[in-house]
Amino acid sequence: MGHNELESFLGKWEYEGKNTERLLAALPTTQYDFRPDPKGRSLGELAWHLAEIDAYMSDGVVSGGFDFNKKVPGLERPRVIAELAPGYKRVHMAALAKVKALKPEKLNETTPFFGRPLRNGDILWGALLHHAIHHRGQLVVLTRLAGGTPPGLYGPTREEMAATRGA
Repeated sequence: MGHNELESFLGKWEYEGKNTERLLAALPTTQYDFRPDPKGRSLGELAWHLAEIDAYMSDGVVSGGFDFNKKVPGLERPRVIAELAPGYKRVHMAALAKVKALKPEKLNETTPFFGRPLRNGDILWGALLHHAIHHRGQLVVLTRLAGGTPPGLYGPTREEMAATRGA
């Protein structure tokens, strides 16, 4: 039996969620407030934005509307690095459960998104998954700048390659 779009999305999102958890678990523990751009997010803020994306985008598609000013229960940002990965996992798993409960045809319906109707499938693939991957890439760079070593997400890092050659 062929995959429908919802199953395809869920498979990719689960895979990327595990990669996000790996990165958050590798953040330098003393660098929560590291902020090379004074107007940009700190390392801790950017890390938590990945949880916010999962929560807000899934909630908007499931409920049929977006309210970015609404406080989402359980989405208060942890204030220490050690709580970011488990916090993300909790938020991600809750969002995943909500989207898994959707009927596949829901992806072809539209939801108002920043003033225009957008197909739910496009919101999930774009505003949720690709948006999160984009910010996760930024977080890899911030991790490096903060003196940390990110894990390889789509292949080994230079450190992982060196360890393999040395083994």
